[in-house]
Amino acid sequence: MRANMLNRMFIAAAVLSAVSLVGTSVPTYAQKPQQGQKQQGQKKQQGAQKQQQQQAQRQQQQAQRQQQARPRQVQQRLPQQQQQQLIGQQQQRLVQYGAQLDQQQRLAPQQAVQLQRQGRTAQYGFQLQYTAGLRQQQLTIQNARNYNYGGDPYFYTPASYRYYLGGRYYQTNEYGATVLRQAVNQGYEQGFAAGRADRQDRWAFNYRTSYAYQDANYGYGGFYIERANYNYYFRQGFRRGYEDGYYSRYRYGVYSTGRYVVRAPVLSVIINLRSLR
Repeated sequence: MRANMLNRMFIAAAVLSAVSLVGTSVPTYAQKPQQGQKQQGQKKQQGAQKQQQQQAQRQQQQAQRQQQARPRQVQQRLPQQQQQQLIGQQQQRLVQYGAQLDQQQRLAPQQAVQLQRQGRTAQYGFQLQYTAGLRQQQLTIQNARNYNYGGDPYFYTPASYRYYLGGRYYQTNEYGATVLRQAVNQGYEQGFAAGRADRQDRWAFNYRTSYAYQDANYGYGGFYIERANYNYYFRQGFRRGYEDGYYSRYRYGVYSTGRYVVRAPVLSVIINLRSLR
């Protein structure tokens, strides 16, 4: 009996010892996931801080580049003296062009009468439309007396192209280059209409006798380039347009968005602009 009691006491002591061991070991295993989560949180925080630092560095570098680019932008403007020189030349050009338009308007009726005598009805109608466009340009020139030259970027933008014409080189910026392209395209469109009119009238092929070819001012606003240069490139487009219109084909140009324009490769060869940069 005493032996049974001793056995029971021994078993109870063993159970209490095991429970105490289990109780002390559970928290040890539970702490490991908590420590891992804490380390992951620290890594995420460090990664976010690193991204913020990198973004701040990029913003600082971008600001430095912008700061360095500002002096270059200032240098790209022409000196004030050169701007005033261009404005003076432009004002003189407008006066001369206005006088030229007046003279051409006086000559137009004489040629119109001759077309009527020759029975060239289609060509007569084309010339009426052409001279109506010149009268509109004349009004535009008269309204240019109060032109805001200071707000026109042409007069403070340095030259970026050069082109060869009449034994010398000319320099111009993108605004002047645009007018050169317009001259060729305007000439082509007017030439196409003139050639088509002569074909309708069953008249012999001859673009040189056309009033439009001789005038060559259609579409010229008097700005950015010399009138003689505009006339030259207008005639280059006109004779090609006349040929296409007379023979009812599109060798040099295309009909696009309601207008006749010179093909890009042909336009490039005619003007032959060379970049200065």
